[in-house]
Amino acid sequence: MSTIFANIARGVRNRRNGAAWGDVSFEVGSGIVAVGILALIAVIGAILLLGSTDSIRAFGPGFLADTIWNPQPPERYGALTFIYGTLVTSALALLIGVPVSLGIAIFLSELAPDWLRVPLSFMVELLAAVPSVVYGLWGIFVLVPVMRDHVEPSLQAVFGFLPLFEGSPLGIDKLTAGVILAIMIIPTISAVSREALLAVPQNQREAALSVGATKWETTRIAVLTYARSGIFGAVVLGLGRAVGETMAVTMTIGNRNVMTVSLLDQGQTIASWIANNFTEAGPLEASALIELGLVLLLLAFAINVFARLMVARVLRIEEAVA
Repeated sequence: MSTIFANIARGVRNRRNGAAWGDVSFEVGSGIVAVGILALIAVIGAILLLGSTDSIRAFGPGFLADTIWNPQPPERYGALTFIYGTLVTSALALLIGVPVSLGIAIFLSELAPDWLRVPLSFMVELLAAVPSVVYGLWGIFVLVPVMRDHVEPSLQAVFGFLPLFEGSPLGIDKLTAGVILAIMIIPTISAVSREALLAVPQNQREAALSVGATKWETTRIAVLTYARSGIFGAVVLGLGRAVGETMAVTMTIGNRNVMTVSLLDQGQTIASWIANNFTEAGPLEASALIELGLVLLLLAFAINVFARLMVARVLRIEEAVA
């Protein structure tokens, strides 16, 4: 923030010293836009905070630890079930989507022939433009039957002794929601990772090849290590989409307000619960739903802060090694 205002002040000083008006206008305008973005985020947070005042007064910090959501008198609302569902489905999305995304990025940047690289990159990025509801419809009519009839019974036959795979395979559950989220974040992670890999200087590859490294060793040691901060940023962008996704998850997770260990059980996320209940909520329940939105905003903010700290740490390590 201080840097933004310093740029604005410098622009004014430059104008007084006879600098070109276009340069001053560009600096001041850019500073105002940047401040406007920060102000917009602050306004969104303030509106959510004001809208959730009744819920905060009624339930206090216990709202985050309570698993009960009861709109009947005496009303009682808690967010833990939905926070848990959000974290579980997002973790599944990363577990499945990150390896696939990295494989796509490595192939496009290091291995694909020129005639295939451009059209394949375009097709992967095009997946990011598919509307969420279309993913949801595809999930209901294609993914759910496949998960119910083939994937989940197979997983249960092998890993059924684990609590993660207890219960009856229904196809509409947390596992399916995690899979469809993974598919949705693959374009984002793969596209950003590919750009990070393409930004690696060619002499990094040549140095590894010159000492006898294979193509895989060159990619693993010279390329992936150099681009790890960019790849980490790509993963965080994908996580941000997974955490806030609404329609596709709502259509595939089962929308059952329970918190269980098994991935084959139905569940809820913060976004899906808000989408399902906001139109019919009473005053106090509406306030609790708005507080859920505030929790989701703070969760996304925490993820981005963590990402910034981790990227800064990686960059410091790289500078120290260099």
